[in-house]
Amino acid sequence: MEEEICSIASPILCHEDEDIKNAIEDAGFEAEILLEPSNVGTKPRGVLVGQFTIGGMTCAACVNSVEGILRDLPGVSRAVVALATSLGEVEYDPTVISKDDIVNAIEDAGFEASLVQSSEQDKIILGVAGVFNELDVQLIEGILSSLKGVRQFRFDRSSGELEVLFDPEVVSSRSLVDGIEGGSKGKFKLHVMNPYARMTTKDEETSIMFQLFTSSLFLSIPVFLIRVVCPHIPLLDAFLLWRCGPFLMGDWLKWALVSVVQFVIGKRFYVAAGRALRNGSTNMDVLVALGTSASYFYSVGALLYGAITGFWSPTYFETSSMLITFVLLGKYLECLAKGKTSDAIKKLVELAPATALLVVKDNGGNIIGEREVDALLIQPGDILKVLPGAKLPADGVVVWGSSYVNESMVTGESVPVSKEVDSPVIGGTINLHGALHIKATKIGSEAVLSQIISLVETAQMSKAPIQKFADFVASIFVPTVVTLSLITLLGWYAGGAAGAYPQQWLPENGNYFVFALMFSISVVVIACPCALGLATPTAVMVATGVGASNGVLIKGGDALERAQKVQYVIFDKTGTLTQGKAKVTTVKVFSEMHRGEFLTLVASAEASSEHPLAKAIVEYARHFHFFDENSLTEDAEYSSKESPISAWLLDVAEFSAVPGRGIQCFIDGKRVLVGNRKLLTESGVSISAHVEQFVVDLEESARTGILAAYDGNVIGVLGVADPLKREAAVVVQGLQKMGVRPVMVTGDNWRTAQAVAREVGIRDVRAEVMPAGKAEVVRSFQKDGSIVAMVGDGINDSPALAAADVGMAIGAGTDIAIEAADYVLMRNNLEDVITAIDLSRKTFSRIRWNYVFAMAYNVVAIPIAAGVLYPSLGIKLPPWAAGACMALSSVSVVCSSLLLRRYKKPRLTTILEITVE
Repeated sequence: MEEEICSIASPILCHEDEDIKNAIEDAGFEAEILLEPSNVGTKPRGVLVGQFTIGGMTCAACVNSVEGILRDLPGVSRAVVALATSLGEVEYDPTVISKDDIVNAIEDAGFEASLVQSSEQDKIILGVAGVFNELDVQLIEGILSSLKGVRQFRFDRSSGELEVLFDPEVVSSRSLVDGIEGGSKGKFKLHVMNPYARMTTKDEETSIMFQLFTSSLFLSIPVFLIRVVCPHIPLLDAFLLWRCGPFLMGDWLKWALVSVVQFVIGKRFYVAAGRALRNGSTNMDVLVALGTSASYFYSVGALLYGAITGFWSPTYFETSSMLITFVLLGKYLECLAKGKTSDAIKKLVELAPATALLVVKDNGGNIIGEREVDALLIQPGDILKVLPGAKLPADGVVVWGSSYVNESMVTGESVPVSKEVDSPVIGGTINLHGALHIKATKIGSEAVLSQIISLVETAQMSKAPIQKFADFVASIFVPTVVTLSLITLLGWYAGGAAGAYPQQWLPENGNYFVFALMFSISVVVIACPCALGLATPTAVMVATGVGASNGVLIKGGDALERAQKVQYVIFDKTGTLTQGKAKVTTVKVFSEMHRGEFLTLVASAEASSEHPLAKAIVEYARHFHFFDENSLTEDAEYSSKESPISAWLLDVAEFSAVPGRGIQCFIDGKRVLVGNRKLLTESGVSISAHVEQFVVDLEESARTGILAAYDGNVIGVLGVADPLKREAAVVVQGLQKMGVRPVMVTGDNWRTAQAVAREVGIRDVRAEVMPAGKAEVVRSFQKDGSIVAMVGDGINDSPALAAADVGMAIGAGTDIAIEAADYVLMRNNLEDVITAIDLSRKTFSRIRWNYVFAMAYNVVAIPIAAGVLYPSLGIKLPPWAAGACMALSSVSVVCSSLLLRRYKKPRLTTILEITVE
């Protein structure tokens, strides 16, 4: 008896699987629970990638602490935290740990956390307008409960955000929105929340820091005036010297004002210091809390001691308040500067239009109207209308109309690109002239703009290897500074007690302990680990943004670091050094066959091949037969046009492509071979001397000779040329001037390869290399420890791109090439190779300067704060001045990184030292 399978669908949480199984068995049948294939096989839960905002991080030590906490969580396979963006990216198994568990773990460690977005494809977050009371909330819940495909939903009244988990195979996101709006009869208006837009809003943090700074300044100014200005104004001085209880009125006022600054405004420093110590690490907040607390509690102690004994020591309340004020000023300026470093992603997000015009058609395909839809609700296959001057809302192809499109914001190419029917278009670019109808093909994470944003974002999250130095210094920095502070305190106190310096150095009514304490506090507060922590990530953030605006996408800080050390650049020939638009230039028949018959036979054999040379041969034969003048113009792109007439082609059997050789098939029962010498000789076909000489002549003139054999005999040769890119020779020369050695690798024959290499000026050539062999060529250069870059554009280049230290996919290449590469050069222009190397060199030069400044600042500032120069030059830094120096040091490092925004692409005339008259 055959096994019967029964599928039972029941409402969620109504029945347990075991209950159903038991009920069937009670009826006398056998039952077994089978896991649903759609959940296990075709759509596995797998690993999700979640992005979380993390607040409260101040330096590299905080980053290390959060990363350690996340990596220790069960179900988390990878965790990366970026200080400059305050973001964390976590790969986790949702069957083991939830996003709420991750948020709770971060918050338990004392930091603020919230989910920005995840890689879940079945979740949408909507902003809902029109919800005013509980009845409205119940109406939304009722509508969602009645919609098919909705698995789970949650509405947050405070933010007005609706989170919906749905089955994309049952209901689309647009149908979901239409269902909610239709079910409410227009009462609710919904829009999709853009995760990137939510992620790039840092204004809230900046405004909070500004409020704290202004509040602290407002309270600190009176304290400063009481200490410095009021003693010179008799009326105010008399008021401040009025004794009120055990203390003077001036002391009461200072104590009250500074207490608010210390414990209300400065609460964040105590909280951050506490959580750092709880996690077994130390950071800048520990230093600020130590320094201000020492000053505050000493001053309180001095007041109480004076009230009890009558001996009044000087107080230093203003040190505490001004120190906190200057640190908050530094934090505010740092927030502003860090906001500038993420401008690249903000600009990319703003490229995408908010809405799109959807062309509505009836069942017969006739246009019956238009409707405006949210751009994030566009679906593949939608026909969209794009007016002149409007942004294209999605990637797709033109189905009606013609125009010019400005693609500079995505590719960096300044010249507008002509678009006609069947032309591909990129979302976010600007339609300049005519109206267009486009068919959406790629949406969401598959769209070019989303991929660019994702690449830039990933690069900004990644750590360059040089960052390890800062992480190490951060781990020992604070304990070292505290130790130095204690040594300073003991040194000055012991020296005073031993009579090593005169009493005249002491402040009025002061003593050796107070004198030593001020130096000690200055050491604590002047030290700045933040500058070290920000030196690398801010520069990498700015560089990746600048690269994106110039059409050079960098996948990470490690790729950026390797690129500046490149010694060899290996170029693929076809499509990289050449234009990738092969054209048949010569046809020679070596048989009794007519030229037309020969072309028909060869074209029929090559028609099933995807190789660019095959496309060129088919197009040439088609033109020969049908005189289609457009097929041989400079702009003909064989890869995207198919022959409209195929009846003239012969029937082909047993077609097969031989990698690195050519193709073989059978026509009329006889074997046809089209390819290089190796294909024919390995197949037992002899090549006569005059045919060999003809092929040699072609190859020496930088053309590829393609031989054709029919029924075991050579019947003809075709010469195919692929013109060099106009900038190829100049770029090769430019690389040589930069100290980089260019190499060419190709699957083509030696003579053609050497002829092309001579034209561009490359001396080192590797020819007749199979796709897998290109990776071996890369490794051969790496044997002596050299850093090798590979520039390619096709699928056959992907092994070499992955093997190279720096892989560069040019002209947007293929998806596989982009996946394997470290750099993606959006334009099909070799000058961007020089831009990529030059940008990496400039970036790491800036990072080194940042480190030099950050290290030099601490090396010089700490001894001065400790009073090393006081005995000889009388230079003494009061704690509030030390705090100001500390605040400005991190700001100066961020501003130094921001100078990279002024980066200009190198001019080849400058590199080659060409004087333009």
